[in-house]
Amino acid sequence: MRLEGSCHCGAVRFSLNARTPVPYMRCYCSICRKTAGGGGYAINLGGDAATLEVEGEADITVYRVRRAEGADGLSPARRHFCKLCGSALWVFDPRWPELVHPFASAIDTPLPPAPEHANIMLDHAPAWAVVPAGAGEARFAEYPDQSIEDWHQARGLDVE
Repeated sequence: MRLEGSCHCGAVRFSLNARTPVPYMRCYCSICRKTAGGGGYAINLGGDAATLEVEGEADITVYRVRRAEGADGLSPARRHFCKLCGSALWVFDPRWPELVHPFASAIDTPLPPAPEHANIMLDHAPAWAVVPAGAGEARFAEYPDQSIEDWHQARGLDVE
């Protein structure tokens, strides 16, 4: 599925192919919460890095998270943002060079609704964040065992 995305101010536009376009995962980690705002919910999709096309590259800035306390250096993961309006656009990690993870919030293409949700990184959720419960609301203290691709395939939701 071809996905088109942009920042809020329109300075950056991008497109890419994604076999895993269902926005099902809500992340409650401090990185997603503080860089994406609100309760977090930085829902990453899985995309083919080789198909990423970008307009407005001069208006992109990259944020790399400092490693855990006591470790040296920065995370290899690169979070791309519009430097004009601050919109979170996508994450790229050179450890998995074939993948790029656009934030569902930056996608302009209508996305398929998720039949269920995975609420992840709950050990890092602030007390004020209300995490949905009940049928169709899986909860994970950290990351789930299934990758984004595995989740889509298990539910017959991956597309060409």
